[in-house]
Amino acid sequence: MISARTIGPVRIVGTGLLGASIGLALRAEGVDVILADISPGSVTLAIDYGAGRAAAPDDDPKLIVVAVPPDAVAQTAAAELAAYPKALVTDVASVKLAPLNDLRASGADVARYIGSHPMAGRERGGAISARADLFIGRPWIIAAHDGIADGRAAKGALEALALDLGAVPIEMDAAEHDRSVALVSHVPQVIASLLATRLTEATDVAVGLAGQGLRDTTRIASSNPEMWVQILTANSDPVVEVLRKYRDDLDVLIGSLSDHAAPGSRRAIAESLAGGNAGVARIPGKHGQARHFAQIIIIVADKPGELARLLTEIGDTGVNMEDLRLEHSPGAQVGFAEISVLPEVEQRLLDELTSRGWEIAGAFS
Repeated sequence: MISARTIGPVRIVGTGLLGASIGLALRAEGVDVILADISPGSVTLAIDYGAGRAAAPDDDPKLIVVAVPPDAVAQTAAAELAAYPKALVTDVASVKLAPLNDLRASGADVARYIGSHPMAGRERGGAISARADLFIGRPWIIAAHDGIADGRAAKGALEALALDLGAVPIEMDAAEHDRSVALVSHVPQVIASLLATRLTEATDVAVGLAGQGLRDTTRIASSNPEMWVQILTANSDPVVEVLRKYRDDLDVLIGSLSDHAAPGSRRAIAESLAGGNAGVARIPGKHGQARHFAQIIIIVADKPGELARLLTEIGDTGVNMEDLRLEHSPGAQVGFAEISVLPEVEQRLLDELTSRGWEIAGAFS
């Protein structure tokens, strides 16, 4: 029997990727979800996908989730607070301090407002890309503030929402949130976009040499520029602070490479790269676990059914696959499947796969 922690009805304003995904996940838990959007067509599409129902005149939502572009959050949240004086209102924008300040400046009732931010998304937007499992294992930030009328109840309602969606609720204030996402989300978007921009000057031959490393580091560069202009400008101070540090690091590296024969240059280059090793080591594993995995790279023939056979045989061994990454160069007759597993089962999986005829290209702990 489905038993949601979230008490409905829940009204979702904005039926794009996040709004529709929240609706799908709550509907799967049996929660009554009301959908609203400035675009009637967007609402209809989200309803067709099963994310919720159309609004009715007698709706009395307990929770309202504002899932609109960052520059419309404060205005939309203020309107919802006024229209539904008994409801708790949250938003899911990736910037938290600016909406809170704007709401306060407008005179809105922030006693019933608490910002939040699910650290989840996709490069593609809209209800057509929505997924009920989008938030599973992802952090869901709850940005409490001292103006909430009943802070414990408000935070409890958002914790219930996050847990119903499979997310991990984390509390931090708005300023700390904005500094944190500048480092781990907003600046990486800028860096990926700048790196991908250099590809526009490359020849077709050069681009054809691209491997998985370039694909990994530029994957998010295909995100919507208009949305990111809003995010970056709303969180400009923390983003600029991090970018200045990047600039300083680049200046050191450029100087060292420009005169690599000078005393100390090679050490400076090595320390720049070693700093990356140290930073990567701090990134948690799957679902936020503070542990790391062993990687096994398996050669997979480029023919129908081979990848499916590999995954089936990994399942047959009883080893849980923590992550999977595929690499295949155009024109190559083989691809590579990089499997992440717990270190303690690495050797067992290696032995099993080898005995089944799979060729191992490498293994790293």
